[in-house]
Amino acid sequence: MCGRLNITDDPFVSALVELLGVVNPTQKLNFGRFKRATDNISIIRQVNGQNQIDDATWWLLLEQTDTGFKPSRYTSFNTRYDKLNVYRSAGYQPFRQSRCIVPAKGFGETEFVNKKPIHYYDFESDTGEAMAFAGLYKEWIHPITGEYKLSCSIVTLPPHPKLKHIHSKAMPLILPLHDNATQRWLDQSNNQAIGLEDLLIPNIPVNLKATPIKKPSEPVAIDQSQLIFAD
Repeated sequence: MCGRLNITDDPFVSALVELLGVVNPTQKLNFGRFKRATDNISIIRQVNGQNQIDDATWWLLLEQTDTGFKPSRYTSFNTRYDKLNVYRSAGYQPFRQSRCIVPAKGFGETEFVNKKPIHYYDFESDTGEAMAFAGLYKEWIHPITGEYKLSCSIVTLPPHPKLKHIHSKAMPLILPLHDNATQRWLDQSNNQAIGLEDLLIPNIPVNLKATPIKKPSEPVAIDQSQLIFAD
């Protein structure tokens, strides 16, 4: 996981952003049915105690060019849970000091065998409820142009037993909406990531509808959806 997101212009997505305390979210949300790694997506982060929404490049590590930034040659659209506490890893400092949430309608997974895709699935909540993906972000300032830019990644967990038949490699960290998990993740004052270990365990917080599709650029269902029940 996870190389694509569904961030459609949807009332449930806007409702999630409002739930997280962002003012006028529809004026800032970066919508798109097929958001892929290196695209610009919307993140929610806490700045001076207030939650705000910003655009970020979905690729945590950027490289400086003469005129701006570009995605690094090192793959970094996801950050594995087991790297978060590895000193000098890409996610070590962001996990402690710059956590964010990526609001989305759903996500997509591709299963590979011998480096070849064997199937594609799209996932959404069976009730249409939007999902809050736990992410990390970095801030960049270009020394010549002065450009200010944000980049981000989504935290991934070990594969969940209920999802292994669809995607055997990993799953995204989906934060529950009906407890204080989102507030804990965004809490800027917790700059040592204390007390977040329980969130780094594979968990499905909502009933998921898993739909096999033709391909990511043509998300047409090719078979019936499966219902995967929440934990």
